[in-house]
Amino acid sequence: MAGRGTVKPHSGFNANNDAEVLYKAMKGLGTDEAAILQLLTARSNAQRQEIKAAYKTLHGKDLVDNLKSELGGKFESLIVALMIPPIMYDVKCLRDAIKGAGTDEKVLVEILASRSPNEVSQIKSLYKREHNDDLEEDVCGDTGGHFQRMLVVLLQASRQQGIQEDLIQSDAQALFAAGEQKFGTDEGQFITILGNRSNAHLRKVFEEYRKLSGYEIEESIQRETSGTLQEVLLAVVKCARSVPGYFADSLYSAMKGAGTDDKTLIRIMASRSEVDMLDIRAEFRKRFATSLHKMIQGDTSGDYRKALLLLCGGDDA
Repeated sequence: MAGRGTVKPHSGFNANNDAEVLYKAMKGLGTDEAAILQLLTARSNAQRQEIKAAYKTLHGKDLVDNLKSELGGKFESLIVALMIPPIMYDVKCLRDAIKGAGTDEKVLVEILASRSPNEVSQIKSLYKREHNDDLEEDVCGDTGGHFQRMLVVLLQASRQQGIQEDLIQSDAQALFAAGEQKFGTDEGQFITILGNRSNAHLRKVFEEYRKLSGYEIEESIQRETSGTLQEVLLAVVKCARSVPGYFADSLYSAMKGAGTDDKTLIRIMASRSEVDMLDIRAEFRKRFATSLHKMIQGDTSGDYRKALLLLCGGDDA
């Protein structure tokens, strides 16, 4: 996946120069938003951290605090998101999802279903270091039932590696027996298999499942489960099939119909811009009658739109 992002490290990078450009953009009356968004979307996250350090050294001020006081609304939220290191950003999103009024299950599902076991481990230790709380305990305090059990399995970050040929058939049979074949549903089987097997292994199981049952696994999950458990199981299945495909679907859902789910739009565009945005764009074009670029253009406005389009990086007409 390396290098599948739209945002790349800037080749002639000079942190002090960039810090000066940003300082000038915010000094005095008015703010030069164009200068800010063009610069920050054209630097990697690691480079933005260096700019932040240079800014403090040169001016004795915190760059993010200054950005927050000069910018506003969704544009501010997006720019601030770009300034946070990736694992720290995941930690912040999870913390806000748990500690806000009510629980934002969508965020818990998105991050825990799509991140690698290694990333989940890093998220857990940084969460502990930042908040002196245990992420698993916080998640359990805010969720319940089978949904909670699935999140706890994902939080163990011990998804197996590779394909276990001898288990493909029996996994498919176990899923069939746990759902379509019985009255009621044995959710535990779905949780154990979908939560612990590798993505490559699960793709084989889904193929076998289709031959065995005549259904796609997604159809069975939709029939056999509901609510937040259904959401997390479907997210895990989509990610097993294709992580960029999962994000393409999420972006489409965030923008289709009336209104825009800006929180999701910002979270995905900021967190995937250096990871797999090119693949997300390709999947988006394959799945929907429009491109990601066109959809963002039609759904957003102002500097917020300009910054999002720069992160998107191009139109797949």
